[in-house]
Amino acid sequence: MAASAKDWSKSDGDDARPASHAGSWYLGDAGRLSSQLDEFMGRVPNKLDGKDLPITGARVVIAPHAGYSYSGPCAAWAYKALDLAHVKRVFLLGPSHTFYLKGCALSTFGKYGTPFGDLAVDSEAVDELMETKKFSRLPVEYDIQEHCLEMHLPFLWKRLEQTHGSDSSKFPPIVPILVGDLSADGEKAMGTLFAPYLADPKNAFIVSSDFCHWGKNYRYRPQLYKGLVRDQDAQWASLKIQPDLKNEAVGREPTEAEVPIHKVIKALDDLVIDSIKTGDHSDYYKTLKGTSNTVCGRHPIGVVLAALEGLGDDQSGESKGKFQFVQYQRSNLVERQSDFSVSYVSAYAVL
Repeated sequence: MAASAKDWSKSDGDDARPASHAGSWYLGDAGRLSSQLDEFMGRVPNKLDGKDLPITGARVVIAPHAGYSYSGPCAAWAYKALDLAHVKRVFLLGPSHTFYLKGCALSTFGKYGTPFGDLAVDSEAVDELMETKKFSRLPVEYDIQEHCLEMHLPFLWKRLEQTHGSDSSKFPPIVPILVGDLSADGEKAMGTLFAPYLADPKNAFIVSSDFCHWGKNYRYRPQLYKGLVRDQDAQWASLKIQPDLKNEAVGREPTEAEVPIHKVIKALDDLVIDSIKTGDHSDYYKTLKGTSNTVCGRHPIGVVLAALEGLGDDQSGESKGKFQFVQYQRSNLVERQSDFSVSYVSAYAVL
């Protein structure tokens, strides 16, 4: 049912959230969409670091949520790594783009629509989370307008179909969650709440996030200026944490002419990526504050990073519970101040 054909001022819990961005942000025809997703995932190697894909135990991924023409090829890396073999429930965490949200909110829909069919929402899990008094209800109109969770559902459907066969009634249900504005302590508190769910091998987590948004429209345009990375949209304020842009070949600090803006963007993203790799939530939060990097899913990432860190000694091995980044792309390689760019990453964590 089209979003315009019904009064969506409220949901009775049995309604399916319409696939409101199908036909615009991604293909609305199921056949063509399936072929496109197959093509995206076909570009991804069948092995990473000598390991067959999907990677056993990779139940947590970070993937982008832009239109598929921009971010689809990058997202395919995360989804091809995602292990859904024993999963009975899938949590999706993403940021709110359409309204200011303090804390976290849960959907009131009973299903989420895709061009392939509907994915059921795990009402028992939603009720259980609501009982904690840590969540609000996501207003229906904003739920429909929001794209960050919907963009993952066709990829998820495809991977569930590959794992469990074509009978969608056997697919595990989803738990759609928007994560809004949270302090460092707020992220850690939510991480503590989600840690037991992460520890359960029957649960998978999809974290929806694009990385650096560079451009005048995003009010974030850092570039190299007089030896420092400065943001011209903040009165040329120097960033508190500076990326290393030293030209090792000549053993000196590079000039502005030697460092195009897209290299500055990558260096800023690398700082955030490296902080996530450490598994240290405090380091991640400090890095975001110091660079002001416009990672739109910074709070969902922070919550899951804190949850993984909270598992602590439950994880054996240095790489257990830590994100491995497998793909980095940008929508545009910025050369001029009038350009714009959004960065995309794919990562997975084995539990």
